[in-house]
Amino acid sequence: MQPEQPTTPVSEPQTTPTDQPVPAAQADTPQMTVTEATNLPESQPIQWQAPEYVQEPRSPWWFIGFWVVALLLMLLAILVIRSWSFAILIPAMAAALMIYSHRPPRILNYVLSGKGLYINEKLHPLQEFRSFGVLKEESVPSLMLIPVKRFRPALTVHFPAKTGEAIVDLLGSRIPMQELSLDVFDKIIRKLHI
Repeated sequence: MQPEQPTTPVSEPQTTPTDQPVPAAQADTPQMTVTEATNLPESQPIQWQAPEYVQEPRSPWWFIGFWVVALLLMLLAILVIRSWSFAILIPAMAAALMIYSHRPPRILNYVLSGKGLYINEKLHPLQEFRSFGVLKEESVPSLMLIPVKRFRPALTVHFPAKTGEAIVDLLGSRIPMQELSLDVFDKIIRKLHI
């Protein structure tokens, strides 16, 4: 004799294309997010805001010196190189540089997680960088991410001092940290406040 079947109908779970039923074996187990590249547990993302660059105040002498150098380059182009087109191009480039340097820095939103660094919602995966270092030469704390690709420029990120330790700890668990110093070109650019 067969056991008696229940008389009340069992309702099937309603599913939609975006809502698939979860098997009972998986419903009770906690889920842990793991990064694909390192197989490390995903840590809490760190969020902060910082300017895209540090804008240094300029004295009137800086502007006078800037235009004197532009004038000397124009004279060099006319008298030595004998190129009128280059002589006309110099003040145009100087004016463009002056306008660009007067532009106030934008405030960028940063989110650092195990996946990478989001800058205004654009993801820079940590696999793109071979190392990083903290720059101490600037008035605002910043770090430089050194890319794996040889001719790609390094990414400089400013951060508030209160989140610095957490940022360095999270990056240090994913990519190696190294001592960095600015090269001669970067030091000249920073001295010129460009």
